[in-house]
Amino acid sequence: MRLTVQTPVETLLDTPVQSVLAEGLEGTFCLRPRHIDCVAALLPGLLFYTAAEGSDHCLAVDRGVLVKKGDQVAVSVRNAITGVNLEELMEVVENRFQAVDEQQRVVRSAMARLETDFLRRFMELK
Repeated sequence: MRLTVQTPVETLLDTPVQSVLAEGLEGTFCLRPRHIDCVAALLPGLLFYTAAEGSDHCLAVDRGVLVKKGDQVAVSVRNAITGVNLEELMEVVENRFQAVDEQQRVVRSAMARLETDFLRRFMELK
């Protein structure tokens, strides 16, 4: 099989592989060469793959989509990070996800203030 991992700005990985292990909405799944063609929504987390020569690798991926068609496995994600070891990847993922969570909290708070202000001004029109 051939695994391709793409972000909006670059092709991060394009390599022959023996298997791919990923986490989708329905749980963790493994793809091998004779696996049925499929499409899966990916959750943020780790994607593991075994290279053609047998070495195991992993990378951190953000939300995205995995498509397996024939011997091609294409992964398209918002962001992906390669790392030297699993501990480093987990640390990077946790730090980035915490930053994203904080940004989402700020946006939700701003939206709530805008909605409240809109409703208050709408009520004043009566």
